[in-house]
Amino acid sequence: MNTPDAKPAPSRHQRLERNITLMAVATFIAVAIGGIVEIAPLFWIDNTIEKVEGMRPYTPLELAGRDIYVREGCYSCHSQMIRPFRDEVERYGHYSLAAESMYDHPFQWGSKRTGPDLARVGGRYSDEWHVQHLVNPQAVVPESVMPPYGFMKKTDLTMPNIGANLAALRRVGVPYTDADITSAAKDLAAQADPDTDTADFLKRYPKAQVRDYDGDPKRLTEMDALVAYLQMLGTLVDVNRAAAQEHLAAEKGR
Repeated sequence: MNTPDAKPAPSRHQRLERNITLMAVATFIAVAIGGIVEIAPLFWIDNTIEKVEGMRPYTPLELAGRDIYVREGCYSCHSQMIRPFRDEVERYGHYSLAAESMYDHPFQWGSKRTGPDLARVGGRYSDEWHVQHLVNPQAVVPESVMPPYGFMKKTDLTMPNIGANLAALRRVGVPYTDADITSAAKDLAAQADPDTDTADFLKRYPKAQVRDYDGDPKRLTEMDALVAYLQMLGTLVDVNRAAAQEHLAAEKGR
């Protein structure tokens, strides 16, 4: 017969909580099962990124500009990832989609914003604005702390093995074709020369912008390459349509 002061027998869960060894074993089993459920499917999935219409690999000139962007450490002050928050979307534009950086090696997402995010900077300013901003940032944005990069306008672009760059990227999944690799050197110069026949080039690189970027059509400079890269960022994908497709795919996957 139970007395009024008698304590009820501990439940099974309480016994587990009080036994540190059993609790550790149970925690390990739960984490292991969760890890397997999350990780195992990746071994049977070729790509975890939903492809979207319009996305393509970088042109040779854009790729050269991106290499200069990385070389100069621009990622130290500029991110390329707009988070899905109202304040970011209102300032920088539609939030970034995973597919927009699917051909980036390495990614330029970043989290440091001494300067603004550049994920959608393409087409926002003129080529002249970019050139002047790079030559003398404070002349365009007086409060800027960005250092000058005027030397790029005076430095000829030298990419003696751009075809090898494309071939290396193809090895890690970027879908460059044999024609892209063979024509890489010619494509590099053609994109900055509006007088060149670029029909085949534009067929292989839709939405590529062909023009002189640095204001000196007689030379192909590092400034041409960097501005070409900046003017492409965020311009390839219809983000509103792609976001709707991503949402639909996610709903089907549930």
